[in-house]
Amino acid sequence: MQKQTISKVLASILLAAVMLTGMVGCNSNTQSNPPASNNQGNSNSQRSNTPAANPTSVQKNTSPIIVTWYPNESSNTHEDVRSEVGRLIEQATDRKAEHRLTTDYTIAIEAIASGSADIAMAMGAVGYIEAKNRNPQVDVLFVNSDADWKLDGAKYFSWLCVAVENADAYKSGNTYSIDNIKGKKMSFVSNSSTSGFRVPTSSIISYFKNDNLNEDKLIEGGANMFFNEVYFGGSHQGSAVNLLNGNAEVAAFCDIELQSYIELKSGEDNTVGAVYTVRADADAPFNQYVGKDFIVIAATPVFNGPNAYNPKNLSESEIKAIQDLFTSEEVANNAILFYDASIEGAVGLYKKSASYGYCLTSDSWYDPYR
Repeated sequence: MQKQTISKVLASILLAAVMLTGMVGCNSNTQSNPPASNNQGNSNSQRSNTPAANPTSVQKNTSPIIVTWYPNESSNTHEDVRSEVGRLIEQATDRKAEHRLTTDYTIAIEAIASGSADIAMAMGAVGYIEAKNRNPQVDVLFVNSDADWKLDGAKYFSWLCVAVENADAYKSGNTYSIDNIKGKKMSFVSNSSTSGFRVPTSSIISYFKNDNLNEDKLIEGGANMFFNEVYFGGSHQGSAVNLLNGNAEVAAFCDIELQSYIELKSGEDNTVGAVYTVRADADAPFNQYVGKDFIVIAATPVFNGPNAYNPKNLSESEIKAIQDLFTSEEVANNAILFYDASIEGAVGLYKKSASYGYCLTSDSWYDPYR
């Protein structure tokens, strides 16, 4: 009887030990797998204080990525370029890309600064700096490189041009100069344009030191002003049209934005004295001016403009995925973005001979324009 009692006591103790071991084991497994953090950086995923039923699940951001464009690339001529950029963004992020076209530089600048757009393509340095001054979170996504896929020669050109039939008025010896632009009808792009306003006005102010000029004195025309009349084309194409249709006698615009509509007729590309003519296959509105010539009387190199992003609606992993794809050999070989100008009729965003592909750079690279 005593043996039976001892046996029952020992069995109870053993059962209790087994149950305790099981409880400790379960508690250990629970603590080794804590709930997944809901801090997703810049993601727009819905946050909640209630632990998720499945700790490894993360709500995916499926809202469209909004891409804004300056007026220069909002034309029908650049429709294929915009579509290709959108396709690549979708490939990198698995999110739909939507385009926001603009008729004014300030609309695109405000969109990327406010976060109503996530990416701004083909900005100029000045517009980018204006956006970053409004919102320090705005940053450089990537930039088109030089012909060697580096930043050393990553530049385009700001031109001051006149009609060929009036070129003799700007001749200085065997070359051309801006000596006689005072009192003329002038066209700029936008006061937020780097190569269509900031660079040419800086050059004019520096050249005509005795006139004590500043930007304000170059914006308005009149009898007592530097220019007789001043126009703003709203885009580089618009400023060029102001020259071609005779509204302006001198016009500022850049080489990249006109390359789809013009071809070199004589001289050396991007140099004083180079003559360009409107191509026979030029899209509207340049189809009205086919065969019309203009000449460059000033050419100033400018750092290639950034493509920028606002991280409000983009996660760090999405930003990196976009950068990795756009700076890849795959995109460098994309003939829509980097086209071979030696092929007759070829058009795109950048000439392969000038820009091999996209590369990374930092915000500080644009400090000279600050």
